[in-house]
Amino acid sequence: METNDTRLWIPERPTFPALAAAVQTCEGCELYKMATQAVFGEGSKKAAVVMVGEQPGDQEDRAGRPFVGPAGQLLDRALKDAGVDRDAVYVTNAVKHFSFEERGKRRIHKKPTSPQVSACRPWLEAELGLIKPEVVVCLGATAALSLAGRDVRIQKDRGRFLETRWASRLLITTHPSALLRMPDKSLFDEQYSQLVSDLAMVAEFARLS
Repeated sequence: METNDTRLWIPERPTFPALAAAVQTCEGCELYKMATQAVFGEGSKKAAVVMVGEQPGDQEDRAGRPFVGPAGQLLDRALKDAGVDRDAVYVTNAVKHFSFEERGKRRIHKKPTSPQVSACRPWLEAELGLIKPEVVVCLGATAALSLAGRDVRIQKDRGRFLETRWASRLLITTHPSALLRMPDKSLFDEQYSQLVSDLAMVAEFARLS
């Protein structure tokens, strides 16, 4: 699987406008060939909290904005229920292009590969380096792989703060899209409650730090 050094596309003196423009030219991995566009992060540039998901979905790929589909709407609801000020949050993804496979007229999410995640990490590192947040929240396994490595597991490590060089603390929790795939309401309710509990820890830490 072909990947290139993504740092070739990152401006020497990165700013948010420069990064947002440069990411559209990135050919660090082959995902750019199929996606409509790269989807950069969005939110407060002085955010106390950065939420990192996996990749843009179909709606995000078309709109050019992160977390605008059903998973994003559920995340907004969970943040509100957890007492996290949405205006203090920056949302982005570990992978900036939509990875999918076509089934008829539909574009179905396809999990990014480890090389694709690694190739895209410099963009995420550039965002975090500019923001310098208090807490980084990894939503799901791909974000955790990107920022915490292979030894971290959601079921083992979720709900507790970990050390990271990108912020005072890092927290791992479930991606909202995983909740939307739950087979029954009782399981959804249980997992949603746990997501809100995890995010409430973030709210408390960000206020006290």
